[in-house]
Amino acid sequence: MIAHLWLLPLGLAQAAAAPSSSAGSKVFIIELAVLAAVFYFWVLRPQSTQRKRHEEALRVMKKGDEVVTAGGVVGEVIYIKQTMKDGVSAPSMDDRITIKSGESRLIVERGRIARISSKVADTESTAS
Repeated sequence: MIAHLWLLPLGLAQAAAAPSSSAGSKVFIIELAVLAAVFYFWVLRPQSTQRKRHEEALRVMKKGDEVVTAGGVVGEVIYIKQTMKDGVSAPSMDDRITIKSGESRLIVERGRIARISSKVADTESTAS
């Protein structure tokens, strides 16, 4: 599907050069529109919704959550230092998160956290 995207400029040039009464060019433009719609609904839209869910989870992250960083370090959030913007603290992807992993403490940026799991939810699911 993606391999045929290089044909798009050629097809548009042919459609513009061909007489507008040609049925073949209309069919080709309809095929391109369908292909673009399929690409949007199967690739772009799911990625966008997944990215939004992840960013929302990062914003509501709290002390005690278990996180996995982009580098693969697993740890527990022990402190969140939020940046100040116009005198008000607001969660941003540049905030510093202190995590405890084993006997070490690490400081990572909020945007570098790949996965979050709440310890409360984990203990409830294992108790069931």
